[in-house]
Amino acid sequence: MNKHNKFTGVPGNPESPPLNDQSKNEPIFGKKLSRRDMLRLTGATGLGLLLGGGGVGGIMAARNAVAEPTKSAEGDSSSIPFYGSHQAGILTPAQNFIYFAAFDFTTTKLADVKKIMQAWTTAAAALTTGELIGDVNDNPNLPPSDTGEADGLNPARCTLTFGVGPSFFDERFGLASKRPALLTDLPAFAGDNLDPKWCGGDICVQACADDLQVAFHAIRNLARIARGTAVLRWTQEGFQRTGAADPKGATPRNLLGFKDGTGNPDTTDNSEMNKVVWNSSSDGPSWMSGGTYMAVRRVRLRIEVWDRSSLSDQEATFGRYRHTGAPLGAKDEFDDLDLSAADASGKPVIPANSHSALAHGDGTVKMLRRSYSFSSGLDVTTGQLDAGLLFISFQRDLMKQFVAIQQRLSKTDLLNEYMTHTGSAVFACFPGVRSGGFIGESLLS
Repeated sequence: MNKHNKFTGVPGNPESPPLNDQSKNEPIFGKKLSRRDMLRLTGATGLGLLLGGGGVGGIMAARNAVAEPTKSAEGDSSSIPFYGSHQAGILTPAQNFIYFAAFDFTTTKLADVKKIMQAWTTAAAALTTGELIGDVNDNPNLPPSDTGEADGLNPARCTLTFGVGPSFFDERFGLASKRPALLTDLPAFAGDNLDPKWCGGDICVQACADDLQVAFHAIRNLARIARGTAVLRWTQEGFQRTGAADPKGATPRNLLGFKDGTGNPDTTDNSEMNKVVWNSSSDGPSWMSGGTYMAVRRVRLRIEVWDRSSLSDQEATFGRYRHTGAPLGAKDEFDDLDLSAADASGKPVIPANSHSALAHGDGTVKMLRRSYSFSSGLDVTTGQLDAGLLFISFQRDLMKQFVAIQQRLSKTDLLNEYMTHTGSAVFACFPGVRSGGFIGESLLS
């Protein structure tokens, strides 16, 4: 693949040619995997709000692309289609790394917002196929239009997912009437210790890739394009175990040592995804049809305290065995949670206030979790690691799904002793982008 193909839409490059159609990429999978294979592959969590370690499934994102993907000239199969009926990075099998960014707009002109979204669309089409951005990368007399640190790297399954927060619908852009009723700031939860530097944002970009430099490169260049119109509000890097470290593709483990990704809804089931994740025209504004709502929580883990807890206490806290990931009293990781099981004394085998029991509830309320661990160095105030989980979930209704589950967890979850929520944000993720269109077109046009 020629890394110097020309892409358009970058501010400051008035001679850019028309937008190229980047929808023709090779499908990620050649055959349908079983649900269990998908769960083991992607590391999608079923252990509730803490255990987010990666979303399940996602072949439907490729199958639903506007243009049928075809093999590229060089046979590069590591790219995921950017264009499609839904945004990639939601049902997509979780990549190894995330670089999450929230931005605030500094402009008060809707035309400026539209221009940036058009430029970001063009850039995203390049970034997700491993191309350099813009057409000014070989002129020694001008600053390059791409920062260059991903030059020569493959796309690494890079996906870019965009959404707008409640603050985007204030008085600045005249869009208050288009704010979905479902998009509101989250209520306060018991035990929250939120820091404003990890909260909110007018718009978010979730960059995921199998290479952290590729994900960082994407956010860096989008921020560069947005200069003068939007500024970064906060960012967070995240990771899970890589395929190279675990070639068997077992379920990933979180920083507390437990398997993290067992009971997410089946993302290969269109009916289930329409019920759990995707908005329809009956849910609110028409511009959200095919989109979804994202909840983001930065969860600090008290791993030093956890490390002094006995194994039996740890397993009771989660309601699962650490080694196998099976529910207490069961043998297999993927066995159903039997919350009615009791021992000889009548005591529940799975504690009612364990994390998995509370997150599961009666099993009727579900959401798609797609989270990553993080380690942001040493907290110089406490001398402890600033490490934990960047929890991300996607759902059709924030209040009925995320909030309902989190309210249960925040009150009595045994895991609360070992964690605190330091960041919080919600976003309405746009429906997919059609070739020739731009991100957020259904809202901004």
